[in-house]
Amino acid sequence: MSDPAIPIRRARESRRARARAPAQKYPYIRRRLPPVDLLSSEAIEIIEANAETILEEIGIELRRDPESLRLWRQAGADVKGERVHIPRGLARHLLLSAPSVFTLFARNPERNVRFGGEATVFSPVGGPPFVSDLDRGRRYGTLEDLHNFIKLAHMAPAIHFSGGSMCEPMEIPPGKRHLDVQYAFFRYSDQGCEATPETEGHAADAIALAQILFGEDYLQTHPVVLGNINSNSPLVYDGRMLGALRRFASHNQGTIVVPAMLAGAMGPVTPAGCMAELLAETLCGMALTQIVRPGSPVIFGSFVGAISMRTGAPTFGTPEATQMIFATAQLARRLRLPCRSGGSLCSSKVVDAQAGYESANTLLPTLLAGVNLVTHAAGWLEGGLVASYEKFVMDADQCAMMQSLAQGMDLSERGQALDAIREVGPGSHFLGCRHTQANFEAAFYQSAVADYSSYEQWSEEGRLTAEQRANRVWKRMLAEYQDPGIDPARDEAMLEFIARRKAQLPDQISEE
Repeated sequence: MSDPAIPIRRARESRRARARAPAQKYPYIRRRLPPVDLLSSEAIEIIEANAETILEEIGIELRRDPESLRLWRQAGADVKGERVHIPRGLARHLLLSAPSVFTLFARNPERNVRFGGEATVFSPVGGPPFVSDLDRGRRYGTLEDLHNFIKLAHMAPAIHFSGGSMCEPMEIPPGKRHLDVQYAFFRYSDQGCEATPETEGHAADAIALAQILFGEDYLQTHPVVLGNINSNSPLVYDGRMLGALRRFASHNQGTIVVPAMLAGAMGPVTPAGCMAELLAETLCGMALTQIVRPGSPVIFGSFVGAISMRTGAPTFGTPEATQMIFATAQLARRLRLPCRSGGSLCSSKVVDAQAGYESANTLLPTLLAGVNLVTHAAGWLEGGLVASYEKFVMDADQCAMMQSLAQGMDLSERGQALDAIREVGPGSHFLGCRHTQANFEAAFYQSAVADYSSYEQWSEEGRLTAEQRANRVWKRMLAEYQDPGIDPARDEAMLEFIARRKAQLPDQISEE
């Protein structure tokens, strides 16, 4: 048997080499673990029946959007004022035309992702007005911060999709901000992204920029952006969101229909009640995409949590939220639709043990549930109000661990390791055997943030906490960022479009 110190020494050298080498980007996950169905068939059928009752008897209000009301009336719904009553089974029937799996095409074809089936795609935090890091603390987000987070997502191995606005550039007027945000995603990364429309006009601008970058005809057959559409729970859609939904669907771009369901506030205090309400709302919004354009891609979305009965503040990582994540994925599979949920959610104000526990209690169930698009997977802090640089790095590291877990157990001849067991025999160790020396570099996931050294070595190296190590990692990642480049003519055309639109738009958000 070989010297047992050799693999230990080589492992240390390999760790140092990995720290110096640029991280390799992983393709999106093809899960080899079967999804966990937490609820019985009987339980799921009860939720589905209750959702149909809500749609038919109580109805969904579509406010300030005559066109969506007209489309639903034409499709067979009973429309009374702004309230739409949908007959049992109608929304499900309309959704038969929606694809069960679809591809989102990126500038770099190697970074295309698929939604649905066995695919899982990790996407970072979206929407916080604040950012934080160890050096400058908590502050309003800026366009520079947004650029930084896009670059970090571009480089993080297990962040497969850039998502939506990872922080709001608060120095830009809200009526024009969407243009700078969309351009930043298209310019500083060549992987896929969302649009973050607040009006139909915002959606139109995002599609126009995508047409400049990819070509107008290309978009008719290739989804290149996802539009995130939120209902106003309970049981309301706002006209501005519905206009954006119709715009994305009519141009064959992906739409995520997402109720924000905080139990005890926007939904009942029980998970089963929340899920019936959530399903009713998503069925109404998703079916509308198919009325607008049959076959357009749509994703069944959920954002679930609860509120503290003591303070009224949102809570995440709780058992009830976990139940709702599993139920969302299970309901989506029964509809044969891609699913969006979960993430690395927490209520903590700092990157501490609470943040870690709550995020882990959200991320692992999300993977096991079989969610296809995992939003807010990296950087989420303070109930979504803050995008944290250090937590982004720590969460992205956990996403890479989830990617490894999703591959399942290796049962190849190498994985069975009978040759190693024969070589070592009873009473010895495996450190120096041929199998260990041949496989030690890739045998286990090696965290880019965690410290596995002895207390003495950790002390000698500065006694750094995980957050301090993450601070070093994100700075190194930004220093090593390489611009993916862009066609100069298309870049110039996008900038000209943005300048023209900014001259037309007011500083405050309007309906246009």
